[in-house]
Amino acid sequence: QVQLVESGGGLVQAGGSLRLSCVASRRTLSTYVMGWFRQAPGKERELVAAINWSGGRYYVDSVRGRFTISRDNAKNTVSLQMNSLKPEDTAVYYCAAAQGSGVKFDDEEVDYWGQGTQVTVSS
Repeated sequence: QVQLVESGGGLVQAGGSLRLSCVASRRTLSTYVMGWFRQAPGKERELVAAINWSGGRYYVDSVRGRFTISRDNAKNTVSLQMNSLKPEDTAVYYCAAAQGSGVKFDDEEVDYWGQGTQVTVSS
């Protein structure tokens, strides 16, 4: 069974930065598309950023230019660098993996989920 373990969440003031990391327990995830979803209270879960095996990237409009997703296949990690954070970025962030060669994917296509990490941005 594959496990995705996230770290790096926390509390930060608006304008600050956080870096989320996700470690996968199985090497073969290098062929999966990896991404970060988030879910705020009372809102639907949304895909924030994703990266496929060849480095193709997707960002939701609200974070483009502020967030950067990257992966290290040799270390089985995917990271999300979040800069210029806003209070509306407050949510639980989930690492996710899905089979396929595309970039954007929805939660119905996810094969593996992390446990989630809380990000809170104060105004």
